[in-house]
Amino acid sequence: MNVKTRITGIFLILVSQFSFAQDTITEKKVKELSKSKWQWMADKDVDKLDELFDDDSRFVHMSGTWDKERELEIIKSGSIWYKKADVHDVVVKTFGNTAILWNRITLTAFVRGSDVTTEFTVTEIYQNQKDSWKLLDLTFSSVRDTHEIVH
Repeated sequence: MNVKTRITGIFLILVSQFSFAQDTITEKKVKELSKSKWQWMADKDVDKLDELFDDDSRFVHMSGTWDKERELEIIKSGSIWYKKADVHDVVVKTFGNTAILWNRITLTAFVRGSDVTTEFTVTEIYQNQKDSWKLLDLTFSSVRDTHEIVH
């Protein structure tokens, strides 16, 4: 094997290692952001959520789909109080400046006057905009407690 081929091979290995490390850093950052989001929702911290949610973001619930303004009002008023999200599994896939995160959660929420506990897979779509991650979409899918996210 000649020197040029060896150098090219080593270069390709280093580039792929760097690319993998970048994906890992991004995935970790998005996971942490999602975890913070669940806490901010539980705390009804609409200021932090307002900063996280893209102005054109959408929210898909069992009872309907709406925009950022309505989601923030629902959280602020407590008409849905996301009391606790027990996260059982998380998968993140990145596509350029977009990351899709899937959570399997058990959500305890105060809805229509009483606490309810529901199993969900939640899909969250984030986009890196000017070095800041913004949530574009949050979709709740009701699932059985045996539901599995394949990694």
